Amino acid sequence: MAKLAIVIYSTYGHVAALAESVKAGIESVGSSATILQVAETLDAKTLELIHAPAKPDYPIVKAEDLTNYDGYLFGFPSRFGSFPAQINAFTDSTGGLWASGALYHKPAGFFISSGTPGSQEITARSVLNFFVHHGLIYVPLGFGKAGAQLSNIEEVHGGSVWGAGAFAGADGSRAVSQLEKDLAHIQGSEFAIAASKLAPSAPAAASTAVKEAVAETAAKADVATTTAATKAEAPKSESGCCTIV
Repeated sequence: MAKLAIVIYSTYGHVAALAESVKAGIESVGSSATILQVAETLDAKTLELIHAPAKPDYPIVKAEDLTNYDGYLFGFPSRFGSFPAQINAFTDSTGGLWASGALYHKPAGFFISSGTPGSQEITARSVLNFFVHHGLIYVPLGFGKAGAQLSNIEEVHGGSVWGAGAFAGADGSRAVSQLEKDLAHIQGSEFAIAASKLAPSAPAAASTAVKEAVAETAAKADVATTTAATKAEAPKSESGCCTIV
């Protein structure tokens, strides 16, 4: 199965909470996941002024660490419709990986926290610039397995077809809801399934799956051909009409 990295920046803990659910989802289908956080760019005084809690105890990621993984899920808060400076500083440090093509055709996705509704999807679009320059394969959450949760209009919640998400409230006081955690868990498991198909160890399994699909299609074609031939050879009734088979 795939070895995946969850790369986050979390100011008030919402993204970290989502990351834990994403990790649980990845591990539920047999893949491995490591949560890494980008370096903080704000000084201690500023963090104190904005009442930011202590950072979670995740390793600080360096650009070259990405080469150790088969795929990536990035988690971050929205900042004016884009990702924050801390994530931007990290992506700017990946120039060497871009030059060597180290991330080319590896799967990637993201999940987002925002203060209020309205900015998560446009923030998601801004991330695609980073993905396409590296040739990363974007794997969205989609409606496939998360349709019921995404379509829930009885409860206010973050997340979209682009990826899981949470609303933090204008002052950061709103906790991540269970529904938002459920979406993150689904994203983790579904992303891991997709990533496993693209992992370096996957070709043999993928080839077997393709062969099985081809065999199934051929079998269905044989049944259809046999049925058509039976109908063509069916006896005529005295009225001249074909007997219904």
